[in-house]
Amino acid sequence: MIKIIVGTNRKNSVSKTIAELYQSILTEKGVASEILELEHLPADFTATALYENNGKNPGYNAFHDRVKEGKKFVFIVAEYNGSFPGILKTFIDGMTYPNTFRNKKCALVGISSGIGGGGIALSHLTDIFHYLGMHVLALKPKLAKIEQNMSDNLLTNRLYVELLHTQADMLLEF
Repeated sequence: MIKIIVGTNRKNSVSKTIAELYQSILTEKGVASEILELEHLPADFTATALYENNGKNPGYNAFHDRVKEGKKFVFIVAEYNGSFPGILKTFIDGMTYPNTFRNKKCALVGISSGIGGGGIALSHLTDIFHYLGMHVLALKPKLAKIEQNMSDNLLTNRLYVELLHTQADMLLEF
């Protein structure tokens, strides 16, 4: 089962909409997936589940276990302040090092309101995943000016949709 991570804790995010689209693409291909939303992390996990408190927050532990059991991941990554959301980094920091992500595989999708499509964010995240021993798929769609390419929670840019389908196929063969 492929785990799709919504890389923000913002409610009603575009990232979640793209994650749901990605899940529908995987379903069309006959592949099971699960969406995990950082919005559902315990609100206090930064104080109760990290570092010396590792393993002590039952809510975070349940989320961690769902991630740990995954072998392949898709991260939907919004660009925040020239990189990716801090909640995503904190979430990664709370995972068991290095075992949670070592020798696993992931695909990254960047989204942004601007023209970069989250390219710098994806570069930063790729460096972190390489450090953790995760294999990152080379094709990383960068969905720029995302709000202008959506209507009624649907992605209207055909190239973007095609890139997501191509990436999904590559992830399945990865």
